[in-house]
This record gives sequence, structure tokens and C-alpha cells, in this order.
Amino acid sequence: MIAGKRVCVVMPAYNAERTLEQTVAEVPRDVVDDIVVVDDRSPDGTVEVARRLGLHVIVHPKNRGYGGNQKTCYTEALKRGADIVVMVHPDYQYTPLLIPALASCVASGLFDAALGSRILGGGARGGGMPLYKYVANRFLTLSQNLLMRQKLSEYHTGYRAFSRRLLETLPLEENDDDFVFDNQMLVQALHFGFKIAEVTCPTRYATDSSSINFRRSVKYGFGVLGTALAARLAMAGVAHPRFLSPEGRKLGAV
Repeated sequence: MIAGKRVCVVMPAYNAERTLEQTVAEVPRDVVDDIVVVDDRSPDGTVEVARRLGLHVIVHPKNRGYGGNQKTCYTEALKRGADIVVMVHPDYQYTPLLIPALASCVASGLFDAALGSRILGGGARGGGMPLYKYVANRFLTLSQNLLMRQKLSEYHTGYRAFSRRLLETLPLEENDDDFVFDNQMLVQALHFGFKIAEVTCPTRYATDSSSINFRRSVKYGFGVLGTALAARLAMAGVAHPRFLSPEGRKLGAV
């Protein structure tokens, strides 16, 4: 716990057999109360490794996609009494050693979410981020900041901490089940007035790190721009997208 708040780490997993144990080994158990692994129908031994490590494991009967996996992660964490939920990718791209820093930002009550930013410290390229991904990250982040009148260093990190209140408030079931879910979630948080902190975070790109190919990256980029544009139109009162509506479906809604 941190400041009396129960901390749950969630890991949306797909083909993480080779890196899951290394990732879990760095989770600070003096702070983290619970670890939930949601396996998205991996064809490898991810589930067996997770169970051997004594983690709470949920296995999707069929692949739901990265966003669909996160919906299950957050729903389960809330069911298990989490006050703060930290998402860590089990491919060891982000070090779990920063979990206390991210969770503390939320536990302080000053922020509703905290992001591990690969950009703040300037080490993204040194950590192996491909040049085209770095350029796309900077272009998309600049575009989103201009459209949404924000100043985040990046919108595309997969290392995040959220308060229970945020997770119960956002209409997350309205979001996509693919990779753009991450971006929609941040746009929702900003749209609903939640405060977001950023913590500099090193990153590691290796052959066993999860990644999407160029074609899916392009699709994600257009999805990101569409999400930011929808938010800008909602700010102007011109559009009322369901994923930015207080009446949108919350986690667990049928």
C-alpha cells in the first residue's frame, strides 16, 4: 500500500512467456498488493509462467485485442479492491521499479493519473526506439496538444497509473478494443477534467518487446488524430461522441 491505498499492478499479456518472469521480479512487493495478468489467448506458455509465479490469472477464451485486454484488466482490479491501478507491459519494455513513483503521484491526491514518459528524459532513442516511431510520436503528440490545448510530453506510453475514481468514471467500454484504446483513455481523462502527472521513464526495445508493424502503426496514427479531433469538436460543442459522454458505458456495463 501507499498512503493506505491498495495498489494493484495489471499486465495485459500476449506472448509474454520469455519476459514475464523478469518483469514480475522487479515489481516492488513492499508497495504492490496484487498482480493481475490477463492473457489474450496467447499461443505460447504465458499462462503457465504466470500461474507458476502465483499470480492472479485471467485467460480470454478468444483474443480481444490490446484495448479489450485492458478493459478486463481494470474491471478485475476494481473487483479485487484496488485503489490505484498501475499498468505494466509484461514484455519488460518498461521497468517496474518506477511503480512506486507513479502510484505515489496518484496516492498524493494531487493527480488522478500518472504516465511513465519516455520523452521527458530524452532517452527514447537511446533505449532503442525506432526512428520512425520516435518521429511519429513527436508529430502525433504535438498535434494532440494543439488540438486539445494540453502540454503532455507524450500520449503513447503504455506505462500508466490510475485512481479508482478515474476508472469508475470514464466510459471505457465505449473505447476501441485495439491499440487506439490507450489514446482514447487519455483523451477521456483530460476531457473529464482529471489531472495527469508525468514521470521520466527509461525504455527498452528488444526482439522480445511487443510492437505493432508499420501498417498497424499507420492505422493507429489516424485513429489518434481522429480521437483528438473528436475531442476538439466536443470542446466546441459541435459534436457529442459517445466515448466522451458521461452517459457512455462504464467498465462492466452490458
